[in-house]
Amino acid sequence: MIFENRHDAALQLIPYLRKYKNDESVVLAIPRGGVPIGYYIAKEFKFPLELLLTKKIGHPSNSELAIGAVSLEGRVLDPRFNVDESYIEAETERIHKSLKERYKKFMGDRQPTDLKNKIVIIVDDGAATGSTILASIEMIRHKNPAKIIVAVPVASVAAAAKIRKAADELICPAIPADFAAVGQFYHDFSEVTDAEVIELLNEMKDFRKAA
Repeated sequence: MIFENRHDAALQLIPYLRKYKNDESVVLAIPRGGVPIGYYIAKEFKFPLELLLTKKIGHPSNSELAIGAVSLEGRVLDPRFNVDESYIEAETERIHKSLKERYKKFMGDRQPTDLKNKIVIIVDDGAATGSTILASIEMIRHKNPAKIIVAVPVASVAAAAKIRKAADELICPAIPADFAAVGQFYHDFSEVTDAEVIELLNEMKDFRKAA
């Protein structure tokens, strides 16, 4: 399955989410590529749209190897790695500061929605390893949502298997065996800019006010 663009990908996901249209739901989009998809889903169902800001903690000897992740509200660590506590604390503080700055840039003074007893729909434009989504699920669980749904247009076989175990539901129309990168499944996989993210979030805020 090849998607024309992120709008087309969102349209492929929407039918699977109709069963939640009358529930108290929140769309959490992973920036930046997940924001256009989250925008179209949230607009279709008049759900709140917010950002899911999570960043991995890289191993001190290999920054690409995730040993944990930090969100605005907390941190999760992979117990398999024995890494100096001072390094972890310093990285946590650095990442947390960066995430707070990004949240302020994108969301201004808006406070995050309380996720307790809500249907939480995590969206992105695809999942290669699934590590960001998996870390996000673990942290969201502590907020006691009613259900965590992950909705992505495409995922690798390995990522889909991991996400399916961690989430309450995985919605993913394409799980190809020959997965190399998310972008190969889009005709248009243009980079989403910070300005576009801000514009979509503001449009969604105005749309919900007028609804």
